[in-house]
Amino acid sequence: MAYLKAKLLSKNSRSTKTLVIFTVFIVLGVLEYCTPNDYVFGYLYSGAILLVNSWFGEMATLQATFAAVCLTMLNAWIPGSAVIRASTVASRVIAAMALIVTGFLSQRLRRSQEAIALTKTKLEAQETLVRLREDFASTLTHDMKTPLLGAIETIKAFQQEKFGTISPVQEKVLATMERSHQTSLQLLETLLDVYRNDTEGLKLDLAPVDLAVLAGEVAGSLIDLAANRRVYLSFNYGDSDFRRSLWVNGDALQLQRVFTNLLVNGINHSRRGGHVEVVLEAQTSYQVVKILDTGAGIKPEQLPHLFERFYQGHSDRQAKGSGLGLYLSRQIIEAHGGIIWSENRVPNGAIFGFKLPVLPFAPYVSL
Repeated sequence: MAYLKAKLLSKNSRSTKTLVIFTVFIVLGVLEYCTPNDYVFGYLYSGAILLVNSWFGEMATLQATFAAVCLTMLNAWIPGSAVIRASTVASRVIAAMALIVTGFLSQRLRRSQEAIALTKTKLEAQETLVRLREDFASTLTHDMKTPLLGAIETIKAFQQEKFGTISPVQEKVLATMERSHQTSLQLLETLLDVYRNDTEGLKLDLAPVDLAVLAGEVAGSLIDLAANRRVYLSFNYGDSDFRRSLWVNGDALQLQRVFTNLLVNGINHSRRGGHVEVVLEAQTSYQVVKILDTGAGIKPEQLPHLFERFYQGHSDRQAKGSGLGLYLSRQIIEAHGGIIWSENRVPNGAIFGFKLPVLPFAPYVSL
């Protein structure tokens, strides 16, 4: 019933529009044929042509243009009571050409509008699909945390011998399982943070932070990882032989994650017996941090994409991650108003660096 009603309304609307076009043509035709043929009213048909193009489409526009041109040219000889002059015919030819151009351009405009509307519809559909995918991934990631946390707690209970004595071999297996689950949990939390930052923006708890202290704390927590990889960690304070403070206005927890991501990246991609150096430089407007590794370096074509979400690339570097750590680091640094980048070292290795605005008034620290 509703469909029939809508169809009837559409038919009535089309009939009304057709009546309007016929009325316009009749009025203009009366003006044309009731006045001397020196007066050219044919230009006014262009309005009717535009209406036809807007309401009925391409074929109807061609028909309306043809009718307007014929009516305009016939008025040079009909009703035939006046002498036909060359100037009169020329004026009507010009009017006819103007009508033809109007019809042609109106069709081009209609096609362009249809193409724009189609492109807009496709973009909206793609955006909807992207949002659905991200919502699904975010929900799935959040739901996966619960069983992982349960598994980790169960493994810890076994390690604490709450279910009976365990052998040294079993202890090693449980330790491996715990590390694997912890890695998976960290990946899930990183993925959740990435989606949350993309949709809601990164919320920062800003306070004075000394990047030198933060770098030292993170490096200390990664000593075991570096030792297992046989990678040597060191610090370089630029022109100073001693540690110097690099104060910024930042979120210590978030910046700690950046240091962790970049240092772990450097350690994982360095060869055994390699060296990861943390360079801390104080400049006039920025505090600069660089992480230098002795790995295989980065292919030039991959450098512009390293901080994109899920980008892993294909190179000779030793380890590959999820493609989220560098993207999350970029989110954090850019939220602080800083810049993050990467480049190759000479003769080998890579540099990952970032810089943050200097805190104008560094807090007083008593010794």
